[in-house]
Amino acid sequence: MQTKLAPSDPNWAWPTSRSAYVHVPFCRHRCGYCNFSVIANRDELMKPFLSAIDQELASLDRPEIDTLFLGGGTPTHLPVAELDWLLKQLAVRFDLSEHSERSVEANPEDIDEEKLRVLADNGINRISLGVQSFTPEKLKLLQRSHSAAQAAAAIELAAKWIGNVSVDLIFAAPGESVSDWQADLQTALDLPINHLSTYALTFEKGTSFWNAKRLGRLEGVDEDVEVAMYTLTRQVTAQRGIHHYEISNFAKDGFRCRHNLAYWEGRGWYAAGPGAARFVEGRREVNHRSTTTYLKRIESNQSPIAESEPITQEQYARERAAFGVRMIDGIDFAKLSRETGVDLFTLCAEAIETSTRDGFIQRRGDHISLTPRGILFADSVASELLG
Repeated sequence: MQTKLAPSDPNWAWPTSRSAYVHVPFCRHRCGYCNFSVIANRDELMKPFLSAIDQELASLDRPEIDTLFLGGGTPTHLPVAELDWLLKQLAVRFDLSEHSERSVEANPEDIDEEKLRVLADNGINRISLGVQSFTPEKLKLLQRSHSAAQAAAAIELAAKWIGNVSVDLIFAAPGESVSDWQADLQTALDLPINHLSTYALTFEKGTSFWNAKRLGRLEGVDEDVEVAMYTLTRQVTAQRGIHHYEISNFAKDGFRCRHNLAYWEGRGWYAAGPGAARFVEGRREVNHRSTTTYLKRIESNQSPIAESEPITQEQYARERAAFGVRMIDGIDFAKLSRETGVDLFTLCAEAIETSTRDGFIQRRGDHISLTPRGILFADSVASELLG
């Protein structure tokens, strides 16, 4: 039987939220693989959106945070004046600690000196560029509107103004070879980046890519090719001093994404905007995904929340283990048990045994981590830990 401290026990409490995510849904267009909460060709909604975000955050008592992340959508699709206003209002609604990480997602075609100046002047110290590829044919397939030259120029300019640049790349696109992917990787690593996120193309239900695959118009690469690409990524980044620290993420020393670490470590976070998910004081809440519905609810003084559920200590402990094991360094189960108030060795005994027998995890005392083989089956390990 699991050992669990009661929520009223003075030695245990939910983590204090010290991160915040703001979802900016606007995009030039919706890419065929995208299943995020985005809205295209509705820029007339930007001003109502800014007002709604500020109204939603007004209920907070200006909490102190260590990481702020503007995601989307494309936050930099906002015009300079609107972007400047949003960043200034976020500084009003949150007390950003002295050494806080302040990230903004951006697309290469939005990057120019004027916009970067606004970001820098408002304290943004990390920029994540949705490059996805440097290959013209692949960019066209992925329905990206920037060129390889634009992407490279945006990275160079962002490095000049912001300093800390992260790049997102997609691999395993239809028709892509391992050598094609290697060329994309090499191009990215030759540019001034400190962080790299790589994702295998997935066909999410509800996207145009999903429908195209279902109708036989698109076909993903073979699994062995995808594995070869992923393995190559780990090898090439290691050679270039970009260390693998989470299943999809690589960084130079000192440049891991602190905001994402807060998610993976279950530290709690605030969130605002369409489709935004928060975890505060043991409750998980998700706003309505539709931008127009979100705006209508805020404008009529209704809650934008579409889903809300309390998380039990056991759920919390299992989720901490499932997300934590995706970290390449692994997790200390004894420390995690103390932090969650749940005896995870007992709770997850069967999952640990199964994953160890399958050769997916290794245990050294209280420490558990993925094996090289387990890294390829991280989702299966996480699923076992979730129970």
